Amino acid sequence: MSAAKVSLGRRLFYDADLSIDGTMSCASCHEQKHAFADGNATRPGVHGDAGRRNVPGLANVAWLSSLTSADPRVTTLEAQAAIPIFGLTPVEMGMHGREREIPRRLSRDACYRQQFRAAFPDRNGQIDMTSVAMALASFERSMVSFDTPADRGSMLPDATTGKVVFARACASCHSGPHFTDSRFYAILPVNPADRGLAEATGRPADEGHFRTPPLRNVAVTGPWFHDGSARTLREAIDRHRAALDSDETTQVLAFLEALTDRNFIENRNFAYPDNPCGKK
Repeated sequence: MSAAKVSLGRRLFYDADLSIDGTMSCASCHEQKHAFADGNATRPGVHGDAGRRNVPGLANVAWLSSLTSADPRVTTLEAQAAIPIFGLTPVEMGMHGREREIPRRLSRDACYRQQFRAAFPDRNGQIDMTSVAMALASFERSMVSFDTPADRGSMLPDATTGKVVFARACASCHSGPHFTDSRFYAILPVNPADRGLAEATGRPADEGHFRTPPLRNVAVTGPWFHDGSARTLREAIDRHRAALDSDETTQVLAFLEALTDRNFIENRNFAYPDNPCGKK
């Protein structure tokens, strides 16, 4: 990871030329104002295929051991990049079978050629999907979010109480600095159209199991759950069937709000790069 790789990855993240018809970039679904989640239950692909799962946020993905909601085999950001670009279930960016098209498009741009040379001198500036994935992963690893009221110890009284309630009722799964144990559980009734972890493992016992989602910036990443079916955070909490009364739920909500990093979702270093190579 280097500044040149991060800069290149940032530009690629916002470039719709990574999709078959030039209409969808990574940022089309991962919006900074939503902590790089989406704001919709699911997002259709370039051909109108319905999305299967809610778009996750990207804060602190560099530290996550599992990078999708239901496939623990995907453990690197480089491997994850291929799923939306080339995947078929569902089709998102629609580049399956057109693997050479992205390098061809990028190679026509003098600024990209300059950026790839700066980012990958060890590869002689080669423009291919290996370099594209490495650059995207570098940008995503730069998405660090640890500047919240909870981190600074500046929470309001309800949030401070909510932290205690959360530790008792929620932290057995939502644990650690990212509030996830990265394990898989069945919270909602099994949907035959999305078998969750069982699709990766083939085990009937894994039907309907999905990864514990990280909770940093959770208040701005809704709707919630793997299918985006919870329209409010209160609804999402209630579906866990935790032994919380109404006041305790309100306090937990205040704590979750205190996990919002405003600097992260407003940081211009993560925004669309309007002057690559020094050009407007």
